[in-house]
Amino acid sequence: MIALIGLLIVIVISILIVRIGAIALELTGLSPEVAAFQSQSAFSGVGFTTSESEIIVSHPVRRKIIRILILLGSVGITSSIATLILTFVGQTRQVALVRALILLAGLVGIYFFARSQWIYRIMKKLIKRALEKWTTLKIYDYEQVFGLSKGFSISRITIKKDSWMAGRKLKDLQVNLEGVLVLAIYRKIGKEEKFIGAPKGDTEILSGDVLVCYGREEATRNLSQRLKGRKGDKEHELGVKKEEELNKIREIKGGFDE
Repeated sequence: MIALIGLLIVIVISILIVRIGAIALELTGLSPEVAAFQSQSAFSGVGFTTSESEIIVSHPVRRKIIRILILLGSVGITSSIATLILTFVGQTRQVALVRALILLAGLVGIYFFARSQWIYRIMKKLIKRALEKWTTLKIYDYEQVFGLSKGFSISRITIKKDSWMAGRKLKDLQVNLEGVLVLAIYRKIGKEEKFIGAPKGDTEILSGDVLVCYGREEATRNLSQRLKGRKGDKEHELGVKKEEELNKIREIKGGFDE
């Protein structure tokens, strides 16, 4: 029974380590989904090769987090296997069945514990404070920095042939007047994908480009759906007016809130 309790404790600790790693990665700017996936992959030693892996390896802080997860994962998996063997080896069929049921009930409880959003939010606050206090990692909460919980978002917009932006220069589009900033452009040239960071005003937007934009969710969504023609120009004018009105409101409130 001690071995069984030990196994459940090892599983709980492993989940906590993965969660800590995921939150640490998330606070460096990764999305929650990507952070959770990479943390789980590193801890389990699976090592999936994805486009996100290169983003992590090229980032010194993320690389350090992944290295720690790999090290702890090798110890945790070995301990789990050894403890699992001790739980059932040398036991009678009846005792083994009882322990299997207890293990199943424990795993179900751990599953709901790990899936709880309420527990996740509490853990995120505690883990963030602990990382800032007891480590030298430079942790940034990009959700707070970019106001992602206050109606702003970072979006990817794929430019189609009939898009309002296709075939025009950034300085002519003036999307910044709508409160939208084009942070980068992914452009496919032949079989290769070219990355254009912080594009200039003279940069022409081409059909097939993927724009990384920052701004109000409503503004970026409208921009992604806008078509060529007079209707598109009219929507741009309305977008500019709305942004001017919102800027006045923000000046009064002194923040992001609309």
